[in-house]
Amino acid sequence: MRIAIPTETEANEGRVAATPETVKKYVGLGATVAVQKGAGLASGIADGDYEAAGATIAATAEEAVKDADIVLRVRRPSAAELSSFKKGALVVAVMDPYGNEAAVQALAEAGVAAFAMELMPRITRAQVMDVLSSQANLAGYRAVIDAAAEYGRALPMMMTAAGTVPAAKVFVMGAGVAGLQAIATARRLGAVVTATDVRPAAKEQVESLGAKFIAVEDEEFKQAETAGGYAKEMSDAYKAKQAELVASHIAKQDIVVTTALIPGRPAPKLVSKAMVESMRPGSVIVDLAVERGGNCEVAKPGKVVMHNGVKIVGHLNVPGRLAATASSLYAKNLYAFVETLIDKKAKALAVNWDDELVKATCLTRDGAVIHPAFQPKA
Repeated sequence: MRIAIPTETEANEGRVAATPETVKKYVGLGATVAVQKGAGLASGIADGDYEAAGATIAATAEEAVKDADIVLRVRRPSAAELSSFKKGALVVAVMDPYGNEAAVQALAEAGVAAFAMELMPRITRAQVMDVLSSQANLAGYRAVIDAAAEYGRALPMMMTAAGTVPAAKVFVMGAGVAGLQAIATARRLGAVVTATDVRPAAKEQVESLGAKFIAVEDEEFKQAETAGGYAKEMSDAYKAKQAELVASHIAKQDIVVTTALIPGRPAPKLVSKAMVESMRPGSVIVDLAVERGGNCEVAKPGKVVMHNGVKIVGHLNVPGRLAATASSLYAKNLYAFVETLIDKKAKALAVNWDDELVKATCLTRDGAVIHPAFQPKA
């Protein structure tokens, strides 16, 4: 049983799919582990640390993945990279399948069994495998740190002999994992925090962190959550009412952090150009949904732009801006899942294709796209 950890090839990606801690555990399960030279450097992990944990260092990606039964990645491998993978290999990564049908088809044609970690069901036994939560948690934290760095004033209230500095007002849009961490971080930094979300359950969570909840709480609001705990798409009438409330609130804020995403859809537009223009010069907006089209109308992916005196921060791969911590959590998520695919007594791969975790995450197998949500349309 051979496990490979190649270096990530995408620009701006400093994370790695295994740490010395998880390599040691894979070796304990009976696997031989090959790590590509330099794979962990951007996360502060030296090749020697992997070797000390029991891995061998491969000079190239091709050498690392050669004959590997399991390939662990942060991001989906490209079609060119797949040519080096063994037929039937299990490839576990964040696959980003929505809107990338050609890439999913390439995985099928390569003959690999591709597992998308972001499709992990939100059930109790899978909590430790939830990559969306582990990475979003860090993104929410980093969003506030980035906002504080761009904001030209202090965040907490300060009483000094020279006068009182008022606390900054921070508004967090979307109170999922990222949003709740953003609220907690902004509160720790001393800001006055408000937040909004379309899910009724979020109100109690927001208030438990010491922030004030802002939303149009009508009948539609009370039904605005899927069985899986995700936000539902709201009606145009509700969106209009919510936008009116938010518009008047945003005009008074110093920092806005937007985190709203709906799985498989473009990010909902929450902050219009007019709302940005209503904010005072020196204010900051951090758009965590910029890779999916953005919640802010004037956000630009990968850039910090200035509009009417307001800075709009659109950093890509925000969890990757904390590569060492993000890699540590992601590697543990992967290990928790991979462990379920291995027979510990026989020390060999033993995938139970009927397991609900496998069925929920497996995109391709035996040359075909098998996940019902991504099969080619007739």
